Amino acid sequence: MRVELANHPLIAHKLTYLRDKRTDSPTFRRLAEELVTLLAYEATRDVRVEPFDIETPIAATSGIKLSSPKPLVVPILRAGLGMLEGMVRLLPSAEVGFLGMQRNEETLEAITYANRLPDDLSGRQCYVLDPMLATGGTLAMAIRYLAERGADDITAVTLLSAPEGIKAVDEQLSDLEIPVTLVTGAIDERLNENGYIVPGLGDAGDRLYGVV
Repeated sequence: MRVELANHPLIAHKLTYLRDKRTDSPTFRRLAEELVTLLAYEATRDVRVEPFDIETPIAATSGIKLSSPKPLVVPILRAGLGMLEGMVRLLPSAEVGFLGMQRNEETLEAITYANRLPDDLSGRQCYVLDPMLATGGTLAMAIRYLAERGADDITAVTLLSAPEGIKAVDEQLSDLEIPVTLVTGAIDERLNENGYIVPGLGDAGDRLYGVV
């Protein structure tokens, strides 16, 4: 798995306020959307395009457009929904699917409870959205789920990642024969004994939607 740390002052600035426990939910949602749009620039550097002929008001010329089939954006419910607007703002023509996954707080293993995806993803580039890469179980399962349905290029976008999670995803997906990339806004210090990222930003879902 290729790991891309998006190192930019604006990303660090927005992450600082996302981490601050005094940041309220409306501000947290706005900052998350803005941050994802910045991360999306990095995540889509290798998006597939094809030539496209046009005419300007002055002359004929050629440019590019997104190739078919269109990219598929897959937020992992529920916290991934808070990243969706920021991603589709940059990729408005992309299609959107949903995966409902949650972590068992005792075993720290991921459980799938909802799937709103095309059955056949052959030849599709997919962008998986999940705010936090902590233990790695949820993200690894989501990526494998897409790969088994034919996706041939998968990029995960996270706000924060833990070193343990990155290592776990890399190990769990070592047998996949397709490109897998992680684009993240920060790699934090570690996981604590409860599987939370340190220093992290708390529970992203709760902070997005105001549930504590």
